[in-house]
Amino acid sequence: MKEEFKHIKESQVTITQLMLPSHSNFSGKIHGGHILNLMDQIAFACASKHSGNYCVTASVNKVDFLNPIEVGELVTLKASINFTGRTSMVVGLRVESENIRTGEKKHCNSSYFTMVAKDENGKSAPIPGIILTTKSEIRRFARSVKRQEEGKNRTSRFSSKVFKTDDYLYLFERSNSKIELKENN
Repeated sequence: MKEEFKHIKESQVTITQLMLPSHSNFSGKIHGGHILNLMDQIAFACASKHSGNYCVTASVNKVDFLNPIEVGELVTLKASINFTGRTSMVVGLRVESENIRTGEKKHCNSSYFTMVAKDENGKSAPIPGIILTTKSEIRRFARSVKRQEEGKNRTSRFSSKVFKTDDYLYLFERSNSKIELKENN
């Protein structure tokens, strides 16, 4: 395969949807699961548009629900490729709500979905790289690289083979927990 690169703007996707009562939870706010579903859909659309292939979600990095979304508000989701590897890409997502009557907009969520391109046989497929044209795009790419490095370190540090309980007991001193270790655990 020849090296191919695309501008980030070529695969950016934005969707807006009206939030209906059927999307709400028992407290009358929009159910977080509904928003996650929309986020997964737009991450798929952005990644597939960039790669030219069907894509699957490999991981989701940190989903914080910052502000509640009300029934009757418009929700806008924006997706953009932040990082490309050989077969995977990080899609940055931003979720905003807008009160139709007042025009007030709220930032509700930002997240990062790692998507993997698949060929017709279900095997990981090579993807185009991205062309970075702004300092903001360079910052997002660098943040993705650092987040991956930190994730690998976090995973290995807490592996059951290398984890040392005594090194972390201080974390429990002011926690709402109680340790009752049994022998052979």
